[in-house]
Amino acid sequence: MLKIRLQRIGRKNDPSFRVVLTDSKNSTKSGKFLEILGTYNPKAGQAKFQTERIKYWMGKGAKLSDTMHNFMVHEKVIEGKKINVLPRKTPTKKRKDLKAKK
Repeated sequence: MLKIRLQRIGRKNDPSFRVVLTDSKNSTKSGKFLEILGTYNPKAGQAKFQTERIKYWMGKGAKLSDTMHNFMVHEKVIEGKKINVLPRKTPTKKRKDLKAKK
């Protein structure tokens, strides 16, 4: 299955990302991709996407990663709600045996 996702490039402590079309089985750090579809620089706040090519590949069956889905909703390329991509924190559990000792 084809996926459109971010691939980190840039130096240590200076992140920048490529938007790439890749097979979902490829690792994000493998460097293998079929096409570059844009760039994203979080420090400068710049995001440049080739929206026509992204729409073309989505029409061919490519799926967006959750972060790319949120970018496309923000840019109004696709309709829908944003997806929560932050990790879910598990609530802390109170241990019963600590209360029993006191």
